[in-house]
Amino acid sequence: MCRWAADLGDAIFLEDVIAAPSHSLIAQSSHAREAKSPTNADGFGVAWYGDRPEPGLYRDILPAWSDSNLRSLGRQIKSGLFLAHVRASTGGATSRLNCHPFTSGRWSFMHNGQIGGFEKIRRRLENALSDDLFDQLEGATDSELLFRLMIGEGLSSDPYGAVSRVTSRVIEASRVAGIEPSLKLTAAFSDGEALHAVRYATDDHAPTLYTAAFAKRAGRCVVSEPFDRDGRIWREIPQSSFVTMTRDGTSIRPFAPATTRWALAS
Repeated sequence: MCRWAADLGDAIFLEDVIAAPSHSLIAQSSHAREAKSPTNADGFGVAWYGDRPEPGLYRDILPAWSDSNLRSLGRQIKSGLFLAHVRASTGGATSRLNCHPFTSGRWSFMHNGQIGGFEKIRRRLENALSDDLFDQLEGATDSELLFRLMIGEGLSSDPYGAVSRVTSRVIEASRVAGIEPSLKLTAAFSDGEALHAVRYATDDHAPTLYTAAFAKRAGRCVVSEPFDRDGRIWREIPQSSFVTMTRDGTSIRPFAPATTRWALAS
């Protein structure tokens, strides 16, 4: 599965997370320590926020360790809020459109995990999208579809509720299709102001998630796995948790799928 990191606070160069630490995201692309696969070579991406409401976005299909453009951008771009991701595909071709993060308006989203039996329930889930959201689909991943579903469920006004309702929708779609629900959802997303993350799985084995504050700057991060142990105290986020970070602090609360049930088309 994938590795990712997100940062919120005083502006820093992207390389301070992507490349500089001893176990940076680029290092994790070839040698992850807390994932099923140590190699995450099916592309990468970065979304960052600056003076405009919508994020900048750079994605490519090369392994992160071999892209000199990524290192160059990391040395030049400073941001107070960015999301970075290295991909190990669990489905969908290795293409730029399938690389994370995904964006829509001011929102950005990235995911580590998968929807089990996705091809059997994909059509049911796509049918839940409005025509406008369906037209926004660019790639073929379960991750991007989760993001578009979240937007349709009110992400802009209710981030927690949107994720909870979409999680319930995926579980219900699996049951209607006659398969055991299998969802791993460790994701981060932002509107350029707050940074949210969720750690959940139907089998209680969700991909890892950590948070840390910085000793030398006003800022905090949320990551798949720690990228160094210098000047930071890493806190593992419990399974079935929802995290919200602002520049004033971090809140963590229990997360569960909504109880609402839908009649899903067969």
